[in-house]
Amino acid sequence: MNGQQEAAASGKPDELVPSRYPLQIGDIDVLIVSDGVLPLPTAMLAHNIDPSERAKWLKDMFLPPDAYDWALNVVVVRSGEQTILVDAGLGLDPDLNLPRAGQLIKRLASAGVDLASVTDVVLTHMHMDHIGGLLIDGVKEQLRPDLRIHLAAAEVDFWQKPDFSHVSMPPGFPDALRSAAKRFMKEYASHLRPFEDRCDIAPGVIAQRTGGHTPGHCVVRVASGNDKLTFAGDLVFAVGFEHPEWYNGFEHDPEEAARVRIRLLKELAGTTEYLVATHLPFPSVGHVAADGAAFRWVPTFWDY
Repeated sequence: MNGQQEAAASGKPDELVPSRYPLQIGDIDVLIVSDGVLPLPTAMLAHNIDPSERAKWLKDMFLPPDAYDWALNVVVVRSGEQTILVDAGLGLDPDLNLPRAGQLIKRLASAGVDLASVTDVVLTHMHMDHIGGLLIDGVKEQLRPDLRIHLAAAEVDFWQKPDFSHVSMPPGFPDALRSAAKRFMKEYASHLRPFEDRCDIAPGVIAQRTGGHTPGHCVVRVASGNDKLTFAGDLVFAVGFEHPEWYNGFEHDPEEAARVRIRLLKELAGTTEYLVATHLPFPSVGHVAADGAAFRWVPTFWDY
């Protein structure tokens, strides 16, 4: 028996806390699924400031000073006859020693999401923690032969010859990112459906290019009835509300990323729209409020 079968036979849960959280956006079902966490150096949170400022923020948040567990969230959207996977998690990369991530495929199964039911995939961008789940051995064979993978054309162009001159990543990451993107484009070339600035994915589901984090980075907007939700991908990190001007180490154009982040947060602060993002603490569902010249994250009360 495998691990899940043994857990079922023993009557013990496979995980103490099911790593999924459902939301209803009008007539559209949204499910946030955790792919795990990425333990990364805290310097990744901001590399354009004095380290003492970053250390103060971490202390104020009761977080350790040296390594920070970044959440890694993926979204499943069901609209009409379509089941849409937004991003695909890390997959497996033993060279980077990130064993606590790469959980998406088994967690989709635990949530009753059959890979064969996925009609569309939307990639916010092609960093390996957003595409890697589709590169795990045996996954492609479970997907539909007519699967559509939507991403910005600028993202495809960027990864032909990516520029890492403005990032501040740990050693090994640039090579791993290049390798994963190259392999992904080769394996899924026939499934790619590039768009320019906007793509209507399904009724009430739109992908919209923002740029910044990467040239083709996009967000996914979900709207039905009076409800709205934006999945912001890597535009917003936990520190980005209080300090939207701080440069994240994985941003290929940090100045543009800061401008895009501030623009999006200003927009959301004037609405009741939900915000979900890849690296906000799971389940990462909440609202944005203005707070002077910056912003405030207001997590939603869990509906349980």
